[in-house]
Amino acid sequence: MTLRSALYAGHVVHDRARPKRHRLRYRVFMLLLDLDEVDVLDRRLKRFSRDRWNLVGFSERDHLDAPATSLKDEVLAKLRAGGLAPDGARISVLAMPRILGKGFNPLSVFFCHDAEGRLVATVHAVRNTFGQRHDYVLPAGPPRGGVVEQRAGKVFYVSPFMPMDLRYAFAIVPPGETVQIGVDVLDEDGLLMTATFAGERRALTDAALWKALAGHPWQVAGVLAAIHWEAVKLVLKGFRFFPQDPATRGLKRPAETRPPTRPDPAALAGS
Repeated sequence: MTLRSALYAGHVVHDRARPKRHRLRYRVFMLLLDLDEVDVLDRRLKRFSRDRWNLVGFSERDHLDAPATSLKDEVLAKLRAGGLAPDGARISVLAMPRILGKGFNPLSVFFCHDAEGRLVATVHAVRNTFGQRHDYVLPAGPPRGGVVEQRAGKVFYVSPFMPMDLRYAFAIVPPGETVQIGVDVLDEDGLLMTATFAGERRALTDAALWKALAGHPWQVAGVLAAIHWEAVKLVLKGFRFFPQDPATRGLKRPAETRPPTRPDPAALAGS
């Protein structure tokens, strides 16, 4: 059985143009998971688990608003609300996995394809460090030069170093041999910052997972640690601080997630 799910190894780059230049670049890996294949992967791979502790894992509760709903059904409901879910829809998500039971995804992208395999919509699930999330549900028009272009106004507080009156321009190279998620952040004066993930496809195997873990030590240490380290550097550079509007602090939070259950050490060692 050939799976559509895969591992993408690459880099995240943020390039801030104004009011001062600030650039970060980290090696990261993401998993592209077809939501109909996650259980198959759980059975096939020793080092990947669904909703259980392992070296690498995936928990639907990290992405759900309603814990009683399956992730695919919830995404389909959001797409239908926007008139974007076709019959026979296939949905995959590009996201950072949990590592050793822990994880944080600043951005997860859901790709919705129709029965003929055409990309018809995406859901950009943005999460901040305050435990809140917002979903930008956007149609995917025909690609131009292999790139799908989308636009949205900013409606969700993400970084304390960015104001709210901004616009996003997305440029996506859908998953294939490579994948790229690019976001231009614009204000009334033009480009303020560019954020990009670009990765190359790898077969999703236990060997690939081991190699990815060995090659991305900061990701094993934790995405949140890197986010807070970059925040310290921005403070030292004198970037302006934009506090969150108290009226937005009641925004939806992902479903409560219980700590993954650790397996018996002897069983893990013998697997």
